[in-house]
Amino acid sequence: MPPPYRWPVEPPLTPAETTTRLRPVPARHPARTAGALVCVVLGLGLIGGAVTGSWLTGDSSADPASNAGYAPLRTLWHSTPVDTFFPPTLTGDGAGPGGADRTWNRVAVAPDSGCAGALDPLLLKTLRTVGCERVLRATYTDATNTSVITVGMVFTSAEPAAMKALAVRFTDEKLTERTDLMPRTYPVKGTIAADFGSAQRASWTVKVLDQAPVVVYAVSGFADGRRVPDPQPVDKATADGAKTAAAQSGLGHDAAGIADQIETALSGSVSTATESSG
Repeated sequence: MPPPYRWPVEPPLTPAETTTRLRPVPARHPARTAGALVCVVLGLGLIGGAVTGSWLTGDSSADPASNAGYAPLRTLWHSTPVDTFFPPTLTGDGAGPGGADRTWNRVAVAPDSGCAGALDPLLLKTLRTVGCERVLRATYTDATNTSVITVGMVFTSAEPAAMKALAVRFTDEKLTERTDLMPRTYPVKGTIAADFGSAQRASWTVKVLDQAPVVVYAVSGFADGRRVPDPQPVDKATADGAKTAAAQSGLGHDAAGIADQIETALSGSVSTATESSG
């Protein structure tokens, strides 16, 4: 069992920060837990330590999920501290335009939520083959307070085969380029992200993972609330020679960099969960 939450008492951040505890869910039946542990011992015990490497390299031969399903990972959304999934500060070495270093500070963390209110209906429909169990979200700003970025994790009910199939579909059908599948923002009253709404979205990314039942997304915009008429997915907004507002302001790099950072944080939690189970 994970240790109980212990939330440090810290002075308010600037901008103001709202950190919310993720609600627990009912404990699993002992028989189901025992069954899951058996699967972990048989399928994961020898390779739990290689999870982080396979996550970043895409080496499916070292992927425990492909052999044993996602049983050890399904409770991560409520058993992992907020600061682990969404650290107060993120640093992206070489993550900015021209290889510049970037730093992002957390503005607020949303309460964990169901899917209908957190995701656009069309995006939710697109994810129907993998289901949607829970959504975790946070909003960050860059070090200069000129951009705001919402990043989220969608925990699904799918098994590895379904996640891999969805990842292939996103690639083959270029779903990451469709503006009607842009993720929603998480604006927060009284903060720099107060005016970060749908019309302010400038760049975005959606990443379907196959090493865990999770979809990671990020969407960025200007902190001053200006509307963006020509949003671009990160692949186009970070391409050489791109001239849109999202590209020239580095908002594509912000969305891509934060999504990568959160995926890395998640991979660490996956590694810990599989090693503990094994």
